[in-house]
Amino acid sequence: MIVRSDAAKQITFDGLEIRDYTPGLDHSSSLAIIGVPPGVQHRNARSTRSDKYYYVIEGKIRFTLGSDEYHLEEGDFCLVQKGVLFGYRNDTEARAILSLVHTPGFDLSAEVFED
Repeated sequence: MIVRSDAAKQITFDGLEIRDYTPGLDHSSSLAIIGVPPGVQHRNARSTRSDKYYYVIEGKIRFTLGSDEYHLEEGDFCLVQKGVLFGYRNDTEARAILSLVHTPGFDLSAEVFED
């Protein structure tokens, strides 16, 4: 299967700019590229279904896993295991870009968000 960049589904979620390359497909994994503008954050959440594999393509991100906080830069990787509370934020003046793989594939109904 080939998915061209211009065919990826564009989604805006809480200010995040998401390009979903596998929407609606029932595969073992899913892939998205996420643009994180300055000041934007992914609110705290956990998945009841998937492990999440985040790779920082560009920029810097402050990542929270459970009660621990990490500062990730280009080339860094973060694994969020199913059930672990996580969130991230771009505290810089430059846009960050992340790659995200869900295994098994993404299902919004399996995501639990904190307010």
